[in-house]
Amino acid sequence: MADVKKLDPIQREMLAQIADLHEVPEGAYSLRINGKLHGKNSSEHIQIVQKQDVSGIDIYIQPGTKNESLHIPVIIAQSGLKELVYNDFHIGADCDVTIVAGCGIHNGGDDGSEHSGIHRFFVGKGARVKYVEKHYGAGEGTGERVMNPTTVVEMAEDSYMEMETAQIKGVDSTNRKTEAKLADRATLIVHEKIMTHGTQFAETHFVVDLDGEDCGAHVVSRSVAKDHSHQRFYSKINGNNRSSGHTECDAIIMDKANVVAVPEIFANHTEASLIHEAAIGKIAGEQLIKLMTLGLSEKEAEEQIINGFLK
Repeated sequence: MADVKKLDPIQREMLAQIADLHEVPEGAYSLRINGKLHGKNSSEHIQIVQKQDVSGIDIYIQPGTKNESLHIPVIIAQSGLKELVYNDFHIGADCDVTIVAGCGIHNGGDDGSEHSGIHRFFVGKGARVKYVEKHYGAGEGTGERVMNPTTVVEMAEDSYMEMETAQIKGVDSTNRKTEAKLADRATLIVHEKIMTHGTQFAETHFVVDLDGEDCGAHVVSRSVAKDHSHQRFYSKINGNNRSSGHTECDAIIMDKANVVAVPEIFANHTEASLIHEAAIGKIAGEQLIKLMTLGLSEKEAEEQIINGFLK
């Protein structure tokens, strides 16, 4: 088992930021630090097996597992380290579990550091999964902090999955890809939050196939682009059966930033009900004035509006 107290202050801070952990969690967990498995623990109903052919782990959650959590944070605190990790989640029927992931990169040097993770979820019949993923960058070095997460989801009949992903500080470049296939009566809910500043770049791709009868997906991205940063949002929902789908992108643009939003819906069945929305704009002047009359500076008012928008 890993001992969080033996981590250095930078590693402990990164762990707290991406997973809200200050000590070893109860139950199943896997902690990866600087390209190596630092510690893992299986529970009675959740088994974690290290892969032998590539970097990563296989997670097996037994059918009927209820009210259990799994933590799988990744920390890179070494300048110049680049890694590709494969994690597969085999979630049994009738489960109800929470999975907390996340990656933190602290780069204090001149060489770029990068974490690319490929997560595949096989969600069993009637299972319910909440997946939380946070990305965070820090460090005074000039080397880039790069994160490229790929998420692939296959949902069986009557399953439910809710994804909460957040990237709100310090990541210089990211290309985020999510693909999902839904069977009969499956439901996928996605809430994404991104903030970029400086010259940072963030690109997001969603592709959801509504293959089953009466399945549904709700994909929402909220983002803030500051300074000279760039953001790209692409979503595609394919209604291949009697189903419902909704994709939405809301962005606040500031300074000299640039934002592109391309939501797409494809109705391939007469009973596919699909909606797409996109809105990009600056902070309304009356919002700033109202908060400034309460004693806030313009910067403080902007921060409060942004925090509320990304909440």
